[in-house]
Amino acid sequence: MDLDGAKVLVRAGLLTPVRPDRLLGMALAVARWGLTPATGYAAGAARHPDRVALIDDEGSLTYRDIDQRTDRLAGELGLRGVGVGTPVGLLARNGRGFVEAAVAISKAGGDVLYLNTGSAGGQLAQVLDREQATVIVHDAEFADLLSEAGAGRSTVTTEELGRLAETSELGPPPKTGHTTRLVILTSGTTGAPRGAARSGASIDDVIAMLSRIPLHAGEPTVIACPVFHAWGLGHLALSMLLGSTVILTRRFEPEQVLKLVEEHTATALIVVPVMLDLLVKAAGPDTSSLKVIASSGSALPGDLATRTLETFGPVLYNLYGSTEVAYAAVATPDELAKDPKTAGRPPLGVTLRVVDEGGQDCPPGTAGRLFVGSGLAFGGYTDGSDKDRLDGLIATGDLGVIGEDGLLTVLGRDDDMVVIGGENVYPNQVEDVLLGHPGVRDVAITAAEDPSYGMRLIAHVVGDASEEELKGLVRDKLARFAVPREFRFLDELPRNATGKVLKKDLA
Repeated sequence: MDLDGAKVLVRAGLLTPVRPDRLLGMALAVARWGLTPATGYAAGAARHPDRVALIDDEGSLTYRDIDQRTDRLAGELGLRGVGVGTPVGLLARNGRGFVEAAVAISKAGGDVLYLNTGSAGGQLAQVLDREQATVIVHDAEFADLLSEAGAGRSTVTTEELGRLAETSELGPPPKTGHTTRLVILTSGTTGAPRGAARSGASIDDVIAMLSRIPLHAGEPTVIACPVFHAWGLGHLALSMLLGSTVILTRRFEPEQVLKLVEEHTATALIVVPVMLDLLVKAAGPDTSSLKVIASSGSALPGDLATRTLETFGPVLYNLYGSTEVAYAAVATPDELAKDPKTAGRPPLGVTLRVVDEGGQDCPPGTAGRLFVGSGLAFGGYTDGSDKDRLDGLIATGDLGVIGEDGLLTVLGRDDDMVVIGGENVYPNQVEDVLLGHPGVRDVAITAAEDPSYGMRLIAHVVGDASEEELKGLVRDKLARFAVPREFRFLDELPRNATGKVLKKDLA
């Protein structure tokens, strides 16, 4: 850690004096569990045992509560076949059931497979088979879904584990020396979700995030997005390290989320863009305590960035990244105010390159493929496949351009670029323009073959704007060749649990 890194930790309130006995307890937690989900609450129980760690729909739990309860649950999971390296599927909504199960699996020596609560039965069965999960921990509401998808596997509900956390007399198994493997699923917007494995973060990874997003130790954070996905899960882990109080609710209701911010004077709110749009529309409760609204998970439309800044003030931070590379760039409120479509700059210690087809760096202002390197980049998919790599960096799968000011603009997927009559068109840019019309609530652009121009764009629109108005808007803002040839008006767009549009369902 260099001087810049130390300054980031001081600003975040992480470099403060600790009593020797508590420091020893924290060190013992790391020695016993390694850098795993188990460590956060064990170390927190040593440093600030009576601080509230979690508030959910059932009430509150302190750091000591979660540490002791998951000690008992680790023993119970051991009786159900969870041991060193056992792949355990976790299918649960935001709340203590999810958090305690993840920590207990880690304490028992198992590996955690985070399952998407929006998965269909066939897709779920495919993932469980591929990842060879032998045990599944799940909310009771998913019992019917798992009756076939989880056939032949040992299952236990989070509700049963919650009761055992109160009554069991078991403790955690002996130190295993195994570092828990975390498998996070990709969104599966273009096909079956794949598993991206990680084995934990380092202090440099924490510094990287905090260098661009000014979260502070000990302050309440509302995580509204699903914690089974990389964005929510990353903030849950970061909140453990910061000793923050995390507020979770099982289902996203914009009015309820804003009331939770007001009730707990939360200083941070973690969302995905589709949630952010609803929160802007539901604004009303006092959210003046917020210092950070952090958004990621899918592209942030420029119009939404502007409306958010107008509604909540200069607190919006937009992170560009992916399940595979983790974080690539973060846009601050000042940067978004100047250019609502920017993805910002790379965090401290992150390498970002824009390269041409030959792998050479593109000059400023020239579009190319994006490659990223960070400490949290994955090691490859669990099925043995991988992303393209260049000099140790991983392809995000997107095209982008870095301007003379050093700010990144993401143009869209590198396989989404459409050539129409010999001109390159980026669907993401067309979507941004259409979303700027007051009569458009949601939009997605797909492409189809065209006998005259090679390809044509199709706009899937939720709203009451006319086709002629929208065509004129694109023609004025972009170019004639970027105007969609076909408009389809829908009641809503198909989205997954993290808010990404399922374009394969629109094709």
